[in-house]
Amino acid sequence: MKIGIIGLPNVGKSTLFNAITNAGAMSANYPFCTVEPNVGIVSVPDERLQKLAEIYEPDKITPATIEFVDIAGLVKGASKGEGLGNKFLGNIREVDAIVHVVRCFKNDNIIHVNGEVNPEKDIEIINLELIFSDIEMLEKKIQKIEKMIKSDKKYIVEMELCKKILSTLEQGKLAKTIAYTEEEKEYVKTLGLLTIKPVIYAANMSEEDFSDGAKSNSNYDKVRELAEVEKSEVIPICAELESQISEMDSEEKMEFLKDIGLEKSGLDRLVSACYKLLGLISYLTAGKDEVRAWTIKKGTKAPEAAGKIHSDFERGFIRAEIISFDNLIKFGSISTAKEKGLVRSEGKEYIIQDGDVVLFRFNV
Repeated sequence: MKIGIIGLPNVGKSTLFNAITNAGAMSANYPFCTVEPNVGIVSVPDERLQKLAEIYEPDKITPATIEFVDIAGLVKGASKGEGLGNKFLGNIREVDAIVHVVRCFKNDNIIHVNGEVNPEKDIEIINLELIFSDIEMLEKKIQKIEKMIKSDKKYIVEMELCKKILSTLEQGKLAKTIAYTEEEKEYVKTLGLLTIKPVIYAANMSEEDFSDGAKSNSNYDKVRELAEVEKSEVIPICAELESQISEMDSEEKMEFLKDIGLEKSGLDRLVSACYKLLGLISYLTAGKDEVRAWTIKKGTKAPEAAGKIHSDFERGFIRAEIISFDNLIKFGSISTAKEKGLVRSEGKEYIIQDGDVVLFRFNV
């Protein structure tokens, strides 16, 4: 899973990236500090792995991972090559989802690229650049389809869908605000549109506002309203606070979060939001060699899930032996759970559930 962190210059993008990845990306008070995208691989927090490790005492524990990409700050005119526009848009095209950091804090010492803190305007600037880029791409696509229709009328359906999306974009709306049929969704995936990508708005606010649960931050309310209209997620965050948390050991971190009334850090909440947004779950494998989490799409059948481990597992799939994480922890061992009849044998049509502890049987 590859997540792009975007936003206007000086909104706290690189500060947040540094905090959640500890990758040490340069952070400075001027636009275009991030030129080449910084990349950080982050372990997905999952308490279940540690509990399984207490049972199996494995040689290693391997969590699922997310790749975060800190993409250059964008300015108005990016779709026409302004600032680092072409590079910015190209980098967004490569990610699965977008974390759009929006500045919701006031600080006279940190320059705002447009002179004032206005989250609605900031979001509009970026969305318009993404829309302009998609319009240009669709116009070229429609020209190609027009030529194809001359020899085969079956492309008329594609043409109508592309024109419907183009019309929506020209109204200043994102492609993802359209209600698509399942068949249309599959086709739209092939278009490579930027405005179809799922978005999480990270409303970056001051420590004071964040500690208050964002109750007194009207800018956060504006971001929430906007996100609701365009079917996006939003989470409140304080990048400076996350920066402090990232330097603490696990015990200090837990104590600190408790003191400020939080159960999870920004990273944990961001990862949960990413999983929800992309429809992802984790299944688990456990043994003396390794306890591991594997990320799959919700609705994935057992053979395809097995293929995440190795293509041979999918090709030679026989069955999956499954126990829920909760049952395994409750009874303390696979053998005891088997005696209770809680280990099931499932075939090719079984849909893997979040928290399933799985042993795949295969033969090649």
